[in-house]
Order: sequence, then structure tokens, then C-alpha cells
Amino acid sequence: MGDKVRLNSPPRTETSHTGTDRNTEDAAAISALGAQLLRRGDLDGAEPHLRAATAAGDRAAANNLGVLLHQRGYPDEAAGWWRIAAVAGSAAAAHALGRHHRERGDEPAAHYWLRHSAESGHTLGAYALADLLEHRGEDGAEEWFRAAADRGHREAAYRVARIVAAQGARARDGAREGKPGKSARPGEGESGTREAAEKAEHEAEQWYRQAAARGHRKAALRLGTILERRGELKEAGRWYLTSAKDGEARAACALAFLLRDAGDEESAAVWWRRAAEAGDGNAANALGALHADRGERQAAERWYRAALEAGSDNGAFNLGLLCAAQGRVAQAEQWYRRAAYAGHREAANALAVLLLQRGDAEGAEPWFSKAAEAGSVDAAFNLGILYVGRGDDRTARVWYERAAAAGHTEAALQVGIALLREGDEHAAERQLRCAAGGGSVEGAFRLGALLERRTPREDVALGRPASGRHEYEEWYERAAEHGHRRAQVRLGMCAAARGEVVDAARWYRAAAEAGSAHGAFNLGLLLAREGSEPEAALWWRRAAEGGHGRAALRLALIHARRGELAEGQRWCARAVELGPAEVAERAARLRDALGTELTA
Repeated sequence: MGDKVRLNSPPRTETSHTGTDRNTEDAAAISALGAQLLRRGDLDGAEPHLRAATAAGDRAAANNLGVLLHQRGYPDEAAGWWRIAAVAGSAAAAHALGRHHRERGDEPAAHYWLRHSAESGHTLGAYALADLLEHRGEDGAEEWFRAAADRGHREAAYRVARIVAAQGARARDGAREGKPGKSARPGEGESGTREAAEKAEHEAEQWYRQAAARGHRKAALRLGTILERRGELKEAGRWYLTSAKDGEARAACALAFLLRDAGDEESAAVWWRRAAEAGDGNAANALGALHADRGERQAAERWYRAALEAGSDNGAFNLGLLCAAQGRVAQAEQWYRRAAYAGHREAANALAVLLLQRGDAEGAEPWFSKAAEAGSVDAAFNLGILYVGRGDDRTARVWYERAAAAGHTEAALQVGIALLREGDEHAAERQLRCAAGGGSVEGAFRLGALLERRTPREDVALGRPASGRHEYEEWYERAAEHGHRRAQVRLGMCAAARGEVVDAARWYRAAAEAGSAHGAFNLGLLLAREGSEPEAALWWRRAAEGGHGRAALRLALIHARRGELAEGQRWCARAVELGPAEVAERAARLRDALGTELTA
């Protein structure tokens, strides 16, 4: 069944009331027989009985005769009999007559008769009056929806829930902006507004629950959404299932996502397919993504196209992603453009990235701007990169800050680095904490370096504090565990300062094996102190070959002590070349001394 009473649905039949005299009793009996035949669909059998009862003055028969004529396709004649019955006091006839006038566009007449029906206690009349008042933007709609809902009208209960939910949303927005809501008492301020919002949301949930319990599938969907948002996933799933079984595609899609998140991908696919076949674009996109993850490209493309046909711009965007992953760049650009022109911000960003990759910075900029202005955080960050490439650091900073404020990790890192250059360490720390907390490895390292620099030297020299490690070590370790070589070297230095040579060697070795010249040099120092100079020399050689001047000087000294003067001279020359100045000066003196020794 539908969720809403349609204005062009056939009016309901009415049962006659028993009269007190013989003629009235006969008319009532004939009327009841006619109504019974009408309900069975026997129009030919019902009509003579209803006309006879109507002629005897039975108002229920007059109403039902109107219903019969309406079903036969004679609306004007039907309206005449409804009017007779309504004037005689039939609330059902007044409701039918009101709907007739509304279908004809005569809203004043519709209002008159629907109000007469509603005030007589007719449930459908109350609902139809509320619907008309809401359509006309007049007061009183909520009151009559509530009246119909209280009498068991499920669509009315759903409409009350929508009205109350909207009131709650406005109150919630008012609380965020610090404005008192309509229902907040004077002086209550923000707390009163928030309380009013919570009360409205709770009431809306109860109305949704009432409508859903009566079989309203959209109410069941919304109830499921509320419960899912609150974390009550099991009950949310039950209502989604109820709604989905009644044919609500969005509920089937939502149920599928719950099943997917619970690990039941196969059941999720079944419900996504049911929703997609009913025209739900989100479900078609989800099916496409599922097949894409499985490497089933053709099936993925088929469902993405189905999503596009269902009106989902995500379908075009996902087709672009699919083509890009397959190296079909020209087709990817076409799909990105289609979605971007439709207002898809991430497609606009993806299109701009594609244009930038092929060197069209001028073509990329407007798409980045369009996506960023539409709220794409990635596009705002990418604009920052674009302006850095042009040497416009000031404009880049504006976009980086905008992206960082929206939670973009790498943008926060860039803003933090800029603040460090300006000497504003406190502001830089806030940004670096955002970056590191969001998973930026470089952000974790730079935060650690900042905190270490601000830690008093005497505290660093003492090693681990009584409460555990210094905080900067924790950030170094987070970065080091993700392969950050400089963080690994710093962790090794922290461990070495405490005399924890095993840990120090482990971190130095990890950095060295990943290509860090500093890690290799420090590992060599550690090994040399532990009496393993031959192994140390191996790591110093690796460091020197990687451009580390001090390691080259150490190798020169080893060869000099061994009497390998020519090899010592060669490493001295390398140390002079690599520096820094202090190392170059020492290496030059040693080289000259070795040269003198060689020519002596």
C-alpha cells in the first residue's frame, strides 16, 4: 500500500445508521445491501439499491452513490450526491466533496468542506484538511495532522514527525548560533534552545515509531536512520529490513551498508542489488565499488552506469576513477568533466589533478577553485600546492589554512612549517599536533623535534623522565615506526644518550638500511665505541658514499692508522668535498700530512 492518501483515490463507502420507523429501517437495510455490493465491486448490483435508499432519504446511501458514480467516471454527478449527503451531516461525504473541489482547483470550496468533515471527527477529513493547509502555507496544518494521527492515520503520524523534526533541527541550529528557539523560555538562552531541540527530536522519533508500527515504510526508514546515528544498529537494521521488504529502496541500501560494516558482504550485495534494480543510485554505486574492489571491472562499470542513469553524479565520478585506474586517461577526463559540470566537487578536484599532471596548470586552477569553493578540502590543499609552484606563498598559505581548518592533515603540516619559519612556535605546535594526530608521519617528526628543542637541556641529558618517556620521543617513535629515517636517527640518539645501546643500534640500523647517511654514520660510531671498528668502517663507507663528510673523515683516519696512505688521501679529498667547513678543514690538514708522508 502507498504511504500517502492520494487526492484522486476513490472515496470510502459509508454504513447507514438504523432509523426508528419502518421506512427508515427498510431504507437502512437497502442502503447496507448496496454498500456491501459496492465494496465487492458489483457496481451494477449496488446502484439500484443505493438509488432507492437515497430516494428514501438515507445519507449514507447518497454518499455511497457518489462513490459509485465517481468509480464509473461521473465525478460531477458524484459531487452532487456528496453535497446532498454532506448537507445532511455525512462527514465522509464532506471529505469526498472537499477532495473533489481540490482536484478541480477550487481550494476555498475544498477548505470549507474538509473543515466540516474534520470538525465532525472524520479522520481522513482531518488529514486532507491538514494537507491543504500545509500546501497553502496557512496555520493549523500541524494541529489537524495531529488530530488524524491520534486517530490512527499513519501518514498523518509521519507528517507530524517531519514537522517536529524540522522544528528540532531549527532549534539545534539556533543553539549552535547562540540564538534562542521559539520554544525556549525567556532567559533560558542556549541551554534552553538545546533542551527544546532534544525534546523535539525525541517527539519526532516517537511519531516515526508510531507510523512505522502501522506499516509506513518511509517512517521505518527514518526511524532506522535515527537509531543508526545513535549507535543502536541492531534495532536500526530491523526497521530498515521492515521498510526494505515493503519496497523502500533507500532502506534496502541502508540495510546493505549495515550488513557490509558487520562483515556480511554477500548479504549486503543482495540488498544493494534489490535497491539498485529499484532505481537507487547510491546502491548502484556501492555495487560498482564492490565489484571494482574484487577486480571485476566490467561489472563495476555496468553498475556505475546504472547509478548514472538513476541520476547519481557519483556514477560519473566513479566511472572516471575506474577509467583512470585502467590508464584510460581520456575517458576518465570525460567522466570527471561530466560529473564536475553537474556540481560534483570531488570530480572537479580529480579533473584538476589530471590536468595538472599533464602540465595544464592554467586549466586546472578554475576546477580546483570551483571544487574548493564547494567545500572540497583536498581541492583547497591542492590550490596551495599550485600557488607554491608559482612562487606565490602568500596565496598558498591562505588555501593551506582553509584546508587545515577543515581537518586536512597535510595542510596543517604545511601551515605548521610556515609558522615555525616565522618563529611562532606555539601556533606551530597546534598545527603540528593536528597533522600528527591525523596520521602525518612528517608532522609527527616535526612535532617531536619542536618539543625536544623546547625541552630544557638538563632534562634531555637526564634521559627518560620519572613519569616515562619524554613526549617528543613518543612522536619520534610514531614517525619512526612508519619508516621516517630522521625520526629513527633521533630515537637512536635518545636511546644512546641513556646508554641503551641495543635500542640505539636497532633504530640507527633501520635508518641506515633505508638509506640514511646519518643513521649509517651514527651506527658506525656506536659500533666503534663497542670495539667493532671493522663493522663500523663498513657503515661509515656506506655513509660516506651517501654524502656524509664526517664518515669520509673517519674512513681517512682508519686508513691512515693502517698505513694505507693513498686510500687515506682519497677519503680526505672526499671529506673536503663534502664538508661541513670544520670537517673539510681537518680533512685538508690530514691530506697534506699524508701527502708529505708519501713523498718523504
